[in-house]
Amino acid sequence: MPSTTISRGNILVNMLIGPSLTPTALTASTTTAQTFTVPGLQISDALQVNFAGAQTAGVGIANARVSAANTLEITFSNSTAGTPTPAAGIYIVMVDRAEYLPLPTSAV
Repeated sequence: MPSTTISRGNILVNMLIGPSLTPTALTASTTTAQTFTVPGLQISDALQVNFAGAQTAGVGIANARVSAANTLEITFSNSTAGTPTPAAGIYIVMVDRAEYLPLPTSAV
């Protein structure tokens, strides 16, 4: 993509992807990070993640990040005393990639 030539934190790439993920069971009353291979993710990408269907009762998505190149890390929360497994299937991942790094430290 062509550059805007203004280096102030512009988004160069904004895309939606839909990887099929199969998480594993969670420990009772904890938050647990799990990693998944997603080709093309870069360590500086900013992410938002949602499950496309109905999530398992008591399970939430607490955080999502790129922990290494091509590696999506999702932190699941378990608000139950049981050991539920987050739903498997298509997760909707919104990827924002900055045009310039490092990012500016202020908005002015």
